[in-house]
Amino acid sequence: MKSNVIDKLAAPETLRRRLMILAAIDIIMCPNDWLRVHHFHSGDGVSELGTIDNGAGDLMYVVFANEGVIIKGFDHESPFSPHARDEYEVWPGIYEGAPQALLNELAQLENLEYEEVTFCLWQAAGDNQWRSGTGEHPNEMDDGADFLLGYLYETPEDYAEWARSYFEQDIDMEAVREIYSGAAITAALIHRLAPERETAEAIEELIELGVKTQAEDE
Repeated sequence: MKSNVIDKLAAPETLRRRLMILAAIDIIMCPNDWLRVHHFHSGDGVSELGTIDNGAGDLMYVVFANEGVIIKGFDHESPFSPHARDEYEVWPGIYEGAPQALLNELAQLENLEYEEVTFCLWQAAGDNQWRSGTGEHPNEMDDGADFLLGYLYETPEDYAEWARSYFEQDIDMEAVREIYSGAAITAALIHRLAPERETAEAIEELIELGVKTQAEDE
C-alpha cells in the first residue's frame, strides 16, 4: 500500500460523517437506490456500513465497529484482483496483520465476497493510524485504493463536480454546501437540489439513514 494513500485518509469519525453526507445527497439526487454510488447502513447490530458501488464492478466497503474500522476495496481492473492471477485467490498479504475481530466483521456482511479484494485498510480501536497488509506490493502496480477512495469527496465542490456528470443535471452548489456543513435537511432544500424528487419519500429515507431533518415550520 502506498503511504500517501494512508496519510490522506480521514480519521474514522470524519470518514463516517462524510459517508453519511454523501449517502444523504445521493438519496436526494436519485430515487433509485440501485443507481446510487454512496450508501450508508446502520444495520441491526452495533456495526455500521458505508459502501461505494460505481456500477462498473468496483466496490468498497467501510465497516465501523466497536473494534475499529476496516475498509475493503475491489477495483476490477487492478492487477491485484484474484481474477488476474493464474489461480483465483487473494493477493498474498492483503489481509495480513488486520485484527481478526475486524476481519470477522467483514466476513459477516451479507453478499460480501471476501476474496474480491485488491486493497484493505484498517484502524483498530485505540489506534490513531491507518494500516494495511505487509505483503509484497510492487510500486508499479495499482491496487485501486486511490481510485475508490477518491469517491469520498472531501469538499462540496468536489462532490458537485462529480454529481453533475453522474446524474447529468445541474447542482445547487449552495445546497450541497449546507448539507456538508451539517444543516438540517428540509423539503425546500431537497427541492433546490432535485426539483422533481418526491420530498416525503426522500425525507423518510433520510430519517432512516440517521441524518438531521427538519419540518418547514420548525
